[in-house]
Amino acid sequence: MSEPRAPAIERGIRIVSPLAIVAGVYLLFAGHNNPGGGFAAGLVFGAVVILRAVAGIGRPAYAFGLISLGVLTIAAVSIAPVLWGDLLLDQRIGSWELPVAGEVKTGSALPFDIGVSLIVVGLVSALVDGLSGPPDRGPWPQTGRGGK
Repeated sequence: MSEPRAPAIERGIRIVSPLAIVAGVYLLFAGHNNPGGGFAAGLVFGAVVILRAVAGIGRPAYAFGLISLGVLTIAAVSIAPVLWGDLLLDQRIGSWELPVAGEVKTGSALPFDIGVSLIVVGLVSALVDGLSGPPDRGPWPQTGRGGK
């Protein structure tokens, strides 16, 4: 993925990336009442990672960290209700009055969806990083046995 790419493709991906991220954020927040959710948002964010990697704009990093953070977030949201004497994965819903937006309701499903999205983006990043291969070695892994 270190080859130079066409400038038009790079510019197009730079323009489309923020729009795709906005669409992914919408899917993340609207997923409780409409189609979408953490997995769909993670796929959109993952598509941005893939497009940027293919265009040579950036190479994915921190895949293991994203997956770990997602798993920890899901575990915390899943186990927290048990600490309050509720059932495992029980949802809490809260509402706040915001000056411009009015009443905003959200629940514990939102952090759960954020964790799912982090796992999906981490897996896509690991996949892209693994497919790109090491930058200065050949296509075959070095085993350390025999030969050189």
